This record gives sequence, structure tokens and C-alpha cells, in this order.
Amino acid sequence: GQCLKELLCQLGIEHLYPGKLTLNSLLEISQKSVTDVKVQSLRDLPWLFLKKLLMVNTEARCLTHNSDEENMQQMLADVNSLKSLPDLYGAEDNVVNPLDVIVTVFLCADSFLRQELMLKMSMCQFSVPLLLPQGSGGPCTLMLWALRDVLKEWRPHSLAETQGFEEDCIICAEMPLISFVRLGDCSLSKSHVLNKVLSKPQENHNFFIHRDMECGDVPRRVSSGLVEISWYLPCGKKNLDIFPEPMAIANLRGDISSYEQQFRFLMETSTVVFAFLDSVQEEEHKLLVSFENISSKLYLVVNSKKQTQQQDLATITKLSAELKLEPKQILFKTEKVNEAKFANILSTTIKNIVQNNCKKFNLQDTRATADELGIPVDEVHDTTCCSNAEMRAEEIIKGIRVHIVTQYKAKQLPLQGELWKKLAKLEKEECRLRDAGDQRLEVYKSQLQQEKQDLREKQSKYKLTKAMQHFIENVSSPDRLERAFYLKWLRMKLDVLSRRQLSSLRNRCNEQLRKTTQDREAIAQLDQQLLDCSLGIEHFMREMGQIYEASLCSSGKGTPQVLKLPAVAADLLLDGFPLELVDGDASNIPVRWVRDVLMELHRKVGENSRLLVMAVLGVQSTGKSTLLNTMFGVKFSVSSGRCTRGAYMLFLRVTEDMKEELGCDFLLLIDTEGLKSAQLAQLEDSYEHDNELATLVTGLSDITIVNIAMENSSEMRDILQIVVHAFLRMSEVGKRPRCQFVHQNVAGVSAKHKTMTDRKHLLEQLNEMTKIAADMEKHSTVNKFTDVLDYDVEKNNWYIPGLWHGTPPMAPVNTGYSEAVYEFKQKMFAVLKSCKDEKPLAKIPEFLEWMSSLWKAVKYENFIFSFRNTLVADAYNNLCTEFSEWEWTFRKHIYSWLVRAEDRISNFQADDENPHENSSMETLFIDLKSEVSLELTSAENTMMDKLKEYYKRKERHISLVEKYKADFMNCVRSLQTEAENTVLNKLRNAMEIHKGMTEVKEIHSKYTSLIKQRVRSLLDHCKNSNTPLSEEQLKDEFENMWRDTVSNLSFPALQQKDIHAVVLHQLRNNLQRCGSSIREKLNNINDLIQCVDEEFKVNPKHISFWNKFKHFFAQNDMKAQAQKMANAIIQRCQEFISEKVKSGTDFNEIYTTELLQMTGDSLKNHLLKLNSLFELDLKVHICAFAVKAFVQMHEHFLREKDPRRQLERFKTQFFSDFQNQYHNKDQCQRKAQDFTDLCLRPAVTEYVQRALGIEIVDKILTSGQSLEYSSRSFFQFTILKELLEKDDFQYYASYILTYETFVKDWILNQIVEHFSRDASIGDLRVRRLESIVAKVEQAIERARGGLLMDGDNNATGFINELCRTLSSDLPIPRDAVGGTLFQITAKRESFAQSLSDSVKEMKISLLGEFSAVEDIKETLASLSFRPQDELFNRVFGCGKQCPFCKVPCEAGGKDHRVHHASVHRPQGLGCFKSVCDNKLAEMICTSQVCNENMFKTSVTGGIPHSYKDYLKVYPDWNIPPDVSIEASDYWKYVLVRYNQLFAERFIAEPADVPEEWRRITQEKALESLKVSFNIR
Repeated sequence: GQCLKELLCQLGIEHLYPGKLTLNSLLEISQKSVTDVKVQSLRDLPWLFLKKLLMVNTEARCLTHNSDEENMQQMLADVNSLKSLPDLYGAEDNVVNPLDVIVTVFLCADSFLRQELMLKMSMCQFSVPLLLPQGSGGPCTLMLWALRDVLKEWRPHSLAETQGFEEDCIICAEMPLISFVRLGDCSLSKSHVLNKVLSKPQENHNFFIHRDMECGDVPRRVSSGLVEISWYLPCGKKNLDIFPEPMAIANLRGDISSYEQQFRFLMETSTVVFAFLDSVQEEEHKLLVSFENISSKLYLVVNSKKQTQQQDLATITKLSAELKLEPKQILFKTEKVNEAKFANILSTTIKNIVQNNCKKFNLQDTRATADELGIPVDEVHDTTCCSNAEMRAEEIIKGIRVHIVTQYKAKQLPLQGELWKKLAKLEKEECRLRDAGDQRLEVYKSQLQQEKQDLREKQSKYKLTKAMQHFIENVSSPDRLERAFYLKWLRMKLDVLSRRQLSSLRNRCNEQLRKTTQDREAIAQLDQQLLDCSLGIEHFMREMGQIYEASLCSSGKGTPQVLKLPAVAADLLLDGFPLELVDGDASNIPVRWVRDVLMELHRKVGENSRLLVMAVLGVQSTGKSTLLNTMFGVKFSVSSGRCTRGAYMLFLRVTEDMKEELGCDFLLLIDTEGLKSAQLAQLEDSYEHDNELATLVTGLSDITIVNIAMENSSEMRDILQIVVHAFLRMSEVGKRPRCQFVHQNVAGVSAKHKTMTDRKHLLEQLNEMTKIAADMEKHSTVNKFTDVLDYDVEKNNWYIPGLWHGTPPMAPVNTGYSEAVYEFKQKMFAVLKSCKDEKPLAKIPEFLEWMSSLWKAVKYENFIFSFRNTLVADAYNNLCTEFSEWEWTFRKHIYSWLVRAEDRISNFQADDENPHENSSMETLFIDLKSEVSLELTSAENTMMDKLKEYYKRKERHISLVEKYKADFMNCVRSLQTEAENTVLNKLRNAMEIHKGMTEVKEIHSKYTSLIKQRVRSLLDHCKNSNTPLSEEQLKDEFENMWRDTVSNLSFPALQQKDIHAVVLHQLRNNLQRCGSSIREKLNNINDLIQCVDEEFKVNPKHISFWNKFKHFFAQNDMKAQAQKMANAIIQRCQEFISEKVKSGTDFNEIYTTELLQMTGDSLKNHLLKLNSLFELDLKVHICAFAVKAFVQMHEHFLREKDPRRQLERFKTQFFSDFQNQYHNKDQCQRKAQDFTDLCLRPAVTEYVQRALGIEIVDKILTSGQSLEYSSRSFFQFTILKELLEKDDFQYYASYILTYETFVKDWILNQIVEHFSRDASIGDLRVRRLESIVAKVEQAIERARGGLLMDGDNNATGFINELCRTLSSDLPIPRDAVGGTLFQITAKRESFAQSLSDSVKEMKISLLGEFSAVEDIKETLASLSFRPQDELFNRVFGCGKQCPFCKVPCEAGGKDHRVHHASVHRPQGLGCFKSVCDNKLAEMICTSQVCNENMFKTSVTGGIPHSYKDYLKVYPDWNIPPDVSIEASDYWKYVLVRYNQLFAERFIAEPADVPEEWRRITQEKALESLKVSFNIR
């Protein structure tokens, strides 16, 4: 025991003894597993052995460490005499025998790791432990359990003619056991001889470690007493096989005298035992004689030396006589016979033994012998769990043995049979609608839904079978070890049963194929039976999933036992068991089951579930699974004797040292069945199945390995075609997959250079297939493979030699294969590390979202990815939300600049030196135009930078919206252009108003100066009077003066504009481009006001190709659409005119220009194209009511700005000044109050009012309602949810028929409700007031300080300085300032103090006003920046509606190329009627575009057109084919509920709705709405 302890410590694995080293710990992705670390000490040797062995590297037993080589080189350099050389070469310090490493690793390994080590060692054709010494002096252990997983296949010569073969677990196979032992010291290496016996001369493989191998001569410390076993298995070819039949070869390490127990075991269980010896000593003689019945089994192999030959012969003769050995049982190896010749003699002897009907054994039966000899058996003595688990697994197996597998599956696993396959077909038919025939689609879809429900009901009626009850009970065991043993036993026993039945079926299949006239139907049936009779753990797991899904689908909630099933499966995944992702038999994914299992796993790992996904695709039997198994040491099924279909996923944990580098917690491996499977080729859906599988795994993976066997170019071409389609579909959604092509079976060091032509040819093929695929998928921009993914001919192709070194089954794994795979693995991890640099990796919930969306798209057959994909929708919504925020920041900034610019225009005064105001105003306009250009460019660049930065973020799924980047860039440019036009129009408008006011100001200024002069004269006159005047007398004097002065003034009337003539002239200019008939009609109009009709009506003359429409349907449709369009344009124009009238300014020609431009743009952008007469009538109608409003507006302005009236406004102020001056009163307080009331208060009020709109929008966007306005999708969801809750037909009718008006009203009501309930507009005003009052107070202090410095002591200078300081913030009326300055004598300091007091009083007064209750709607209507309009523009978008069902577009920005909506409606809600019976149409657009049904609209000219080709008619609409029943449940509910009312409104008959629709409840409708808009 001491030796073992010392060795364990030297190797650094003492903490793992005994049996604490697990397979799962070795499979974790760690730094050591992907990097080459120099072996510096003995402590590194076990890990080097394990790492290489798990990658089936035949160099795994070469266990020298790097320092040995370096030390040797140093010692050789230091040699200075021949005497030191023997010591140099004989040095054995710090080395260990490979057998000792193997034994210690086995002693530290748990039961499952031992099985894996045995399997990998057998693949490398290493001998494996049969009797494992304990190293502590105890009995050795018989390794039956560890060997149970070793499966071999061979062809004995008896089956050579029929090309049959045998396949079995190696311990169950009946074959001779030939054992080799050593008696005493023997100079002949039996292991070396055995290797020569088992190898062809030119191959010479080291099955057994021998003294001439590296470190093989190092003294053994714990491995003496080890019995190793290896096998010889023939391939069925006489010229290649050494032995015609299979056999096992056992080899005891050490002298049989020391290991009598092992020797007795071998004597009992072996066919023959060869004992190697140099001579027979007395003790050995006694030992051999003590055995009974030894004569038939013992063969002596004597290594005879020349000098002792006679003596050896004598002792051997004596012994053979006593043991009754025949001469043929004694083999002499003399010095004349070399090892090669002696190996031939030995193999001939063995061959004779085997051919003479020798006794055969199977290792499983040796357990009894071991028990007799007191040798523990690993599966009994290592742990009781193993034997208990076997008994429980046997209970299931007993039930299978009495049935044919297909019958057993039908009886015990019923849910995955025909019912599940029918369900899978129904789900795909729901998407593809191939068999609808003449049935109405919605009826057919409802029928499919009912069939699905019926099948689920049937499934749910099945009781839990005895087998499944037993299986679930055992896999639910809390004891992980017991559960693992149970599953292992069950898998092995099921494999045995499946192999037996499959062998029989294969023989029948081969018989059919050998016939000259093949029965294709019979072959197809046999192929199907081959698939049906496979039975493994995956079938029990699949049934478990179906039990879970059926239970939830039928009742909505399962039993406690059923609900815990996902947790059970999640535990199995964490323990390293694969989970079936795609059920290959049904070609379907049990989405609910997979989702809940993985979500359970997500919870169990504390939501630390970031995934990197690697998948492999390839033709069947090209080594895909073997490649993954070799790379990661895992155990995907490669040759279990069963045909598996579908895809499996396996989770590998990532160690802490690699989590940061990879950015993930798990590596998810996806192994797929072989494409182009020969077994499946006869099945009708095999090609479709391959396409689906390739698209799914490519879409799920971060990196896809495409495995290609170079020898089959036609199959390679087929798989490349499938793979290219899959990659192309991924690129459609912005997922650029990484791809590596692995070319297997390419040998030679120059392979890469010699295959340069092949690589170029491969790229040519990929380019060709990409072009074909792009044409099929309608992608005109894709021309070559590199347009789809990043592909480098040199970096993305790997060449891997063949797996086997020689001819199986005796061939070991090719070392070159293992090394090439390891190099490839290192490259893959370098690629995987780059994944996290591009974006954060998905956690399990995101992976599941993507999987569900992807599988849904796959089921549509045409693979069109759309906004039904929830992850794309999520990513798009996030982008829209951020874009909306940027857009609002942009608009707010530009509006704030515009307000300041308007103030500058309003406060503008001509310089005294340059009295020509117009020229100065033009200069100001040019300056402002230049400024705004810079502002807009800067704001545009900022938005562009934000957009670019957004796409650079390392956030998950941003790549999915890559294709919308150009659209959003266009939106930014469009926003800039729109803002520029708006700002310039506003500036021109402000200029025109300023110019229009010039005449008024000049007249007012002239008469005000005259009045001031008369007031001064009157003041002098009164002051010079001898008698003081009373207040009454003063008033009389003033009134007389005022009356005389005003009566003598000749007030010129302000110029009255002929608005009618102006508007008519502009209208004629606008329509100048139209034909002569239009101009003639226009010339005949003399009075626009007479043209005002109460309602504009579309008539047949408005439709230019009216006579071409013979069909009533198209006729009415066009007329209705034209009327709707006209009403919308008229409403927008009326709102524009109303806004201008409320502004209180004078009429300006710009208003008519804007009005006509607005109308023209609306007509131009509308899908419906009408004639010039329609345009004329519409514009005349709009201009007619515009003239009426503009005339009233102009008349009101003239009244308000009448010079006499303006002068009278200042009469009181002049009289007050006159009074104060007469009495020599201090004017300071009153003048300060006048300045505050007449100058500051109006300006402050306007300042608060102008910014109120922005404040309201900001308040809404930062409140609880912000989500509703974050994107158009959220906005639609909010409205539709509210409509559902209100349950009022009128609301629905308004929403559908007058969508724009409805949205405007809804937003207005929301704002009113918000500020009535959650906030106050007064509060916003108060905040703004406090801000500007603070600025005024600061300006007063600044002006006061400035005056002190320049020595001016007059209040006039103070006021002028104050006005200059505030000019950028407040539009202070200049005429009011002039009135205040008249006769002012106050001193600056006292005036400043009085003004401060007045400002405080003004603030208190305004606070009172703002706190008063107000009519919110009136307030909103009075604002120059209307928040309801801004929010409307934010969520309304382009305003386009689906041409069929009229659902509004939800695409982000305004300037997008393609319109889309989350959920479409039954077309009857868009006033679509059936031609034959005038019934409302119940069809849904997303279903219609899947099939060949026809439509006709005004755009098609009444000519029928295929829905499938709708893009030819409506190229700017993306209507994704989505026939899922749930997608439009909301609108189905609405149509059913208000069918009659909608029919009455549209003058039609009610729609024929499928019966299934009537079962949709309000709750289901709401749920479908949430799903459609991706609301969680």
C-alpha cells in the first residue's frame, strides 16, 4: 500500500483516490483541454494520458516529460569520457512505467470513467485491464462493468461468403481466451512476442506495453499482478487475417508464483495458457504440479539459452511428464530462432488450437470463477447501486423480450407513435396548406386545429404505461449515481435487443438487394421497419416529453408527477446525457417540452446559462459523430447498431478559467443524423427532412462544421446545396454563421498543397449553388458564397486523415487523425473566442426564443423569415425605441433653436446708421439660414453616429436587424430634410409677419411721437398756470388735448388684401402643368367661396380609366378608396388652416403655398392614382374653405391693428404720466409696474406657453405611458388592448375606417387624462416660470452692475440694457417699451429695486393663474408646438395600410422601403367582400399569401392576381406567410363578435366564419395579441 500512496502523491492525484475522478469533470471545457502545456513533472503525466486517450490518440502511453529530453541533451553536452556513458544511459530517476500510470488512473476513476477509458483504449488497440490490482495488497478486481461498453464487430471466415458480420458487446461474445503468463524470471518479453503474434509483419502495433517501449523498462511499482486483455478480430479476408476466428488474449504482468490468484483465474477461464519461462525452479515446479486438469490447458514457452540448454531440457522433460503434457505443448525459443520466426510458430500453434473446436468462453460468465477465487467483481463490489440498477433495468427488458420491438413500442410507448407523427404532419400542413383543395382557407385551418386538438385529447386519454411508470420512477431518483447506473444498464441492454432484431432485418434487406429484379416497395417497407424497430433510451425520453406536452395541451395543467418531468430531464442534461432536439422519426420538435426542460436547466444553474453552440452537418457515415467524440471526449452514438434520426444536444460545462475567454457558461454541441441517408432515401420526405434539419442546426449554431468525405463528389454536391440554402436563409435575418469545412480521409503531409485545385473547385461549386439558391429565394443581391458568410479558402477548410490506421477491426485509430482533430479543435476555440467580441452570447431563454422562431420558419417550407420571428421583432422594437428617443432629441433641439431664431426676428430693429430695415432683415435671414444649416448638419451627424454606434454594440441580436440599417439611415436624412423645410418655412413666415407689421409700427410710432409732444406742451402749459389745477381739471385738460389731437390726425387705413384673388392666382399657378381642359375649367372659376360644398364627393369622372373597369367590385373599391383619401387630405388641410387662424397674425401667401404643397404631396404618395380632374376639384374645394377662413383672419388682424385703436390703448398710460409729472410724484414704482405689466409679463407668458408643448411631450415620454409611445408596435398593442377591454363596436369601426383621426383623438384623450389624473399642466408652467423669472432677476442684477460702471444714472439706459440682455430669451414688445420710457425721470437704482419688487409680484400673480383649473383641450389647441401632433408623428409613421385588410404599417421611421405589420386581420374588416355573394371576406392575408388563391383590387384593374405573387402588385409590403391559428385570434374574435354590425356598416352580408372561431374567448384574444406583439 505504501508504494501506491507514494506513487499517487508523485503523480499528484492522491486526492482523487479511490474512484473520485469523474468523466464529467474531464469533459469540462478548460484551459488544459485546448492548449498544449509542457509536461514539467510527474504530476502532469496522468492528465497528459487522459487528455490524449479521450481524443483516442495512440501516443497516449508515451509518458516521458519534456524535462527528460532537455536534461538528456544537457548531459550529452557535458559528457567528457566514455566511462560516464553507461551511467548516463542507465539513469532512471523521475520516470514511471506507463502501466503504473494506467493502473493508478483506473484506481482513481469512477465506474463511468472506467468504461470510457476502456472504450478509448480498445479503439487505440491498447490492451485493457481485466484483473486490476488494488496496489494496496488486497485482491485484484474483475473489470466486467468497465468492459461492458466496448462494442466490436468482426467477420469470421465462416461468414466471408455471405458478407455477414457479427457485432456484440465484447464481454458477451463467445470466443477462445488465450492467456499468457510468466514463470519465474524470463529474458524473453512475452508482451513483445504477443504484439508480433497479433500484428502483420509490416504493421507491428504495440497492443501490450513491453520493455523496449518508452519507459517500458522502468520497474513497475503498482501494476504487477495486472491482467490485461486484448482481442484479435478477423475482417473476413484470408490474405489480411492472421487468425480466421475471433479470440481474446490475456496477459498477466509478473511471476505467477507471486500472483497465484490471478493465475488460477486464468487457468479456470482460459482455453489455453502459455507460460513463458527460462527454467523451472523447485517452487515453480510445485506450483504447476498442484493444479488439477492442467495438462489440457498449459503450454510451455521455453526461452532456451545455449549454455543451459541441456539442463533446461531435463527439467522441462521431468515437468512435462508429471503434468502429462504432449510434446506439441512445449515450444522452445532458441537463439537460432529470431523473434519474427518464433512469433509465426506461436501463431500457428494458436491457430491449430482455435481450429480444433476448442472451448469458448464469454467474459460475462467468468464472474462465477471470480467469486470462487475470492476476486471481487467491479459491478458488484464497487457499489451496490450498480447491481440494483441492473435489476431495475432488467424489469423493462423482460417486457420487451416477449414482444417484437414495434409491438412493444406501440403498446408501452404509444404517444410517440402514429398520433405524434400525425400531429407533426398537421403542424406542417397548418403552415403549408398544401391539401386545402377547394375549401375556404380559414375553414380548413380551423379543421386542422380541431384535428390537432382531437389528437392531443386522444394522447391525453392514454394512461401511463407500466414501462413508462417504471422508467420515470427510476430517472426521478434523487440518487444521481443510482440513476446514472440505471440509464447505463438500460441503454446497454436495449442496444443488445435492437442489434438482434436489426441484424435479422438487415439480412432480409440484403437478400432483396441481391435479387436481379428488386421490389422497391418491399425495400421501402424494410427500410421503414429498420427505423421502427430501433429502441433506445431516447425513445423513453421522447415518450416522457409527449406525456408532458399532451398533459398540458389537453388540460392546461398537468399532475404534480408530470410537472416535475422537465426538472428530471434537466438533471440528466447536467449529468452529461444528450437530449433529443429534433425527433427524427416524426421530423418535429416538441417545442414546449424542450423549452421547459432547458428553462429548468437555466434555473438550476442560477441563470448562468450563456451558450456557445457548435453543430455538425454531413453525409451519413462520414464520421460526424466520431469527429465530435474525438474533439470533446463525448459519446454521441456512432455504431450502436441502430439507425437514429434527428438531432441531439449535449451540454458541456465551461470551467471558470475559460468562462472569461469564451464568454459562456456552457458549450452546446448539436449532433445530427447523416444527410442523404441511404436508409431514409426510400422515404418520400427525406430531402425535405434534410433541408429542415440543415436549416435548423445552422440557424441555432454559432459555428457549423460541414463534414465532407472527399471520395464521394456527387453526395458532396448534394449536401453543399442543402447547406448553402441554410446559410442563405440565416443571412436573411442578419445572422452570418461561421462555417468550417472538414474534408476527411485526406492523407499525406502535402495534402493541403495538393488539394489547392480541389479547394478552388469547391469555392466555384459553392458560388454556383449560392447563385442558384439566391435565385430560388429571390435574393438578387447575392451572387457568391462570400456574400452569405465570411469564407476564406485557406482558413475555412481542414484536411483530416482517415480514422483507422490499417484495416478494421484490428486497426488502431490513426494518430494523424487524432492530432489533426486536436489542431482543428484549437482553431475552433480561437473562432469561438471571437464570438463574444462581436456580441454577448445568448442565455437559454434567448436560445429558446430563437429556436422556436426558427423552427416555425422552417415549417413554412419556403423559409421566409419575418417579423413573426420574436427575436427579430424584439431587436427591431429595441432599435425603433432608441431611434424614437434620438428623433425626439433632434426635434426638441431644432425647435428650441427655431424659438430663439423667431425671437431674434421679432426683436429685430434697424440700426440708426442703416435705416433700411428690409435689407438688414434679409441679412439676418441669410445668417439664420446658414446657422440652421450648421445646426441641422450637426444634429444629423449626431443621429448617424448614434445609429452607427448602436450597430457596433456587442449586444445580442443586433445583427438580426442589420438589413434595416439603410432604412434608418434614410430616415435620418429624411428627418433632416423635413426639419430644414419646416424651419425655413417658419423663418420665412416670421419674416413676413415682421414685414407685415412694419407699416403698423411706423404709423403707430409716428402718432405716438406726436401725442408725446402734445403731452409735454400741455404739461408745460399747466405748470406755468398761476393757479393749481384739481384732478378733475387736469383730466379735462388732457381729454381736450387728446380729442383735438386725434381729430386732427388723418389715420390711413391699413392695406386690405384681395385674399380671394391671391389664392385663386396661386391655385392657377399650381395647376399650370395640367392639361388645357383643366386650365379652362379653372379659368371659369370667378368666386372660390361659391365653390364651397358641405362635403366633397368623389364621382365617376374622377377616375380616368373608369370605362376600363367592367367589374362592379373594382369600381366600388376604387371609389371608396378615393373618397377615403380625399377625406383624410381635407381633414389635414382644415387642421392646418385652423392652426394659422388661431395664431392671430395676418394672412400670408406662404400659407396657400404650404396648403397646396401639402395636398399635392398627399396625392403623389398615395397608392391610388387618380386623374387631374380629381386633383382640380379637391384643390378647389380646399382653397374655397381656406379663402373663407383667411378672409376672416385678415379682417380680424386689420381690426386689431387699426392705428386709432392702437393709439387709444396707450391713452391711460399717457394720462398717468401727465398726472405724475404735474404733481412731481416719484414715477419709479409705477413705471416699474408698467414695464412689468406691458413688457415683461406678456413676454414671460409667451415664453412659458411656447415651451409648454415640449414640456408636455417630455413628461409623457418619461411617465408610465412612455412604453406606449416607445415604438409603433407597442402603440398598436396598447390601442388594441384598450379596444378589447372597452368592447364597443363604434370604437372598432372608428379605428378601422378613420384610423388617422382615431389615433389623433386617442392621443389627445390620453394626454388630457394623464394631466387630469397623474400630473398638472400648471406644474409644468410653474417650473418654466421659475426658470425664466430667475433669468429676469439675474438680468436685472447684471444691468444694475453695468450701469454703475459706466456712470449712467438714468432708468432709460437701465431698461435698454435689460432688454438687450433678455432679447435671446424673451420677445419683449418694443412699442410697449417706448411707452414706458416716456417722461421717465426715475433713477436707475431705485427703478431697479422697484422693478425687482414688481417682478416678484408678477411671479406670484402668474403662479396663481397657472395653478387655476383649466380646460386642458383648449390649452393644447392654443399651443404653437402641439404635443398631440408630435406624439402622433412619433407613432403614426408612414400611415400606409395593408392593401388587403387595412392594418396600419408599424415599420420604424417614415422613410422605410418596406411596410409591415405584426398581425393582420380578416379581410372583411378592411371592407373586402366576396364577389359572388357580397359576404364579408373571412380570409386573412398571412394565410392567403401561402396559396394560389386570387385577388383583384383597383390596383390590378379588376384583373385576378395570385396572392402568392402579391409582391408584383404591392412590392413595398411584406406580408409574412403565417397560417398559425393563434396569430390572428384577436381579429377573429372581433369579427365574430361584430360580424352583423360590420356587415351593416359595409353594406354587405355577414362573413361565414369557421365554427372554431366562435370558441375564441376574450382572454384568448388578448393572449394572441401579446404573442403577436411579443409582449411578455
